[in-house]
Amino acid sequence: MMKKKFLKFAVVAAILFSATWITSCSDDDDDDDGDDSTGIISFENVLETKDFVQSGTFNMSGSEAAILPGQSVSFTFNAGRGQRLAFATMYGYSNDLFFAPENPGLDLYTAGGEPLTGDRSLDIKLWDNGTRVNQQPSAENTHPGIAQSADVTRVEGEDAQGNIYLDASELMKLNLTYNKTRSEFTLTITNNTSGTINETPFSPGVWAVSNIWDNYLENNAPFFVEGQMSSTQMTALAETGDNEPLYDMVEPMTGILTGISPVVVVVYTGDVNPLYELNKEDTKIGLSELAQRGSTSPLVESLREMSNVRSIYIAGTQVTGPTEKVEVGFNAVRGDKIAFATMFTSSNDWFYSNSSDIDALSKGDITSKVALLDDGTAVNQYPGAGNLQAAFGGISEPEDKVIVAVDDTYPVPAVSSVLKVVIR
Repeated sequence: MMKKKFLKFAVVAAILFSATWITSCSDDDDDDDGDDSTGIISFENVLETKDFVQSGTFNMSGSEAAILPGQSVSFTFNAGRGQRLAFATMYGYSNDLFFAPENPGLDLYTAGGEPLTGDRSLDIKLWDNGTRVNQQPSAENTHPGIAQSADVTRVEGEDAQGNIYLDASELMKLNLTYNKTRSEFTLTITNNTSGTINETPFSPGVWAVSNIWDNYLENNAPFFVEGQMSSTQMTALAETGDNEPLYDMVEPMTGILTGISPVVVVVYTGDVNPLYELNKEDTKIGLSELAQRGSTSPLVESLREMSNVRSIYIAGTQVTGPTEKVEVGFNAVRGDKIAFATMFTSSNDWFYSNSSDIDALSKGDITSKVALLDDGTAVNQYPGAGNLQAAFGGISEPEDKVIVAVDDTYPVPAVSSVLKVVIR
């Protein structure tokens, strides 16, 4: 379940503007035809919350999906500080044993944000699913075996039936590498059981990276809970090596989460949107500070100096998370237009803004006129899983590109699945 707290950047937390803060920016306020109007513009985060930011499966390629003794399999994922990697694979020659790290999953960074790479074998554990009586692990074991109803327990040296096991770290080797620019890890799992008393294949597996907000993981026990009965999906993996049911459960729980920063709303005249122009570089008026860190102050200061800007408003004082809404009142006259910008907080430099002109006196749902834009001033990482993003206390790697609509490189939710904008 989504926590009631949401990430609040240090910059955003220091904002001095209230939700109804207004400044007049030109002497044109009196040059109207008498059609003064007041309105309210609201911004609602309608995003459905998800437990995991990424998930997937792993297995050997070709006709033999199992990872045999001496073989290795790798998969790549993205994560930021505080996020955890969960994964699970069956001890193939058992009745219902599986390998997995302890909950909430493999820790990926130090407290200072440095990646924990290299040999991570000590973090793997062997577990008894509790649904079958254990036989001495062997290729000749009778499957599925004798049913039982016990809790998931950790196997340390021997199981409940007295069968002996080497430490999990001797049977499975884990190696983790990291690419800083992409905030991307690659985990290599090696079956190290060859020649041991516990020689066994590993089944195809499932992995997932938990979403995180305000240092709270959205799911602290992704696949199983020690000391509790196992799920039917985890049981299928532990008893038969079938990873499909578990992934079918995890996949719908996977998706990018984001908040929106305090929203800069501007009433202006003329045909030029004072906030940005598509396919042109950021003009250094403070938009990049908004798009990268959620800071409104530099942009507001620049807007105050523009002759075509009549007034500026700020909606919200902190990050607006899923199910939350902010709004602000404004004044306008006939001929005025309204524009806005707010950070997609789970990004390096993305922002929502109107993609076409909006009559400031119009009313109704204007979400169809909203676009998600890439400011072109910071290298992108996987949204909600990039350690250089402000959400994780990072500083983005700069780049110099034009402002464009965000493409389909990442599975970003449609604008209407995140944001609802209404003028009334």
